Amino acid sequence: MRKIVRAGYQDEDRLDRSRRIEWLDLDRICGSTAVLVGAGALGNEVAKNLALSGFAGITIVDSDTIEMSNLSRCAFFSEEDAYRKRAKSEALAEAVQHLHPTMSVDFKKCRIEELPSDFFQQHDIIFGCLDNINARLHVNSHSRLAGKPYIDGSMRGTLGRVFVSLPPDGPCLECAANSSHSKIAALRFSCTGSETAVFVPPVPAEITTTSVISALTVREGLRLLSKEAVPLDGQMIYYDGLRNTLELMEVDVDPGCPNHGI
Repeated sequence: MRKIVRAGYQDEDRLDRSRRIEWLDLDRICGSTAVLVGAGALGNEVAKNLALSGFAGITIVDSDTIEMSNLSRCAFFSEEDAYRKRAKSEALAEAVQHLHPTMSVDFKKCRIEELPSDFFQQHDIIFGCLDNINARLHVNSHSRLAGKPYIDGSMRGTLGRVFVSLPPDGPCLECAANSSHSKIAALRFSCTGSETAVFVPPVPAEITTTSVISALTVREGLRLLSKEAVPLDGQMIYYDGLRNTLELMEVDVDPGCPNHGI
């Protein structure tokens, strides 16, 4: 008996168009869980991409509340959220759940440094969407200690960059850090080791750069989970939105980096 194929049956599969991309390992992606650290502008876009790409689960970590200044770059936050000072992690988790109802979604309203040391070991891949160098270096070190890949995205105005850290042998984010990063990190701590209050002015930001960097960030995650596609390793993507250019910078392992040999 001939099998009857009904016209339009493909449209009943939410991932049908993704299945047509030969290198994409959807079975592995749909079985993977991610940590998203940072629920601001970049975090909003990355969370959307992870949900629509079919990830099985996501845990969103952010200690901040929503401000009016977030609304020009964060599609999932509202004026009511800003008036209520709603937690970014909670609001974003709710929105992601609507995008992908069967996805396992959790959120943590806290600083990433407050979570237990085994937190990263419970997930498959780590995405960083942070504007705080200390938090980024913390995620970098702990994801490496857990043996989990870390993809770090960052922006300033129309400039952005994406870096992939693959333990145990590849260079990490701290290997790529320069002296200015070290000075900023040092400012936040007193000589006694306690954290101090330091005013850091907001950096310029706009949504089109955010969209590009979020796409590159999640694309690297998809490549990493799909064995047929080779992700970046030891290279950093630099994006210049005014020149419409993408450049790759080689990053070497720093012999003095404390994350190597642990």
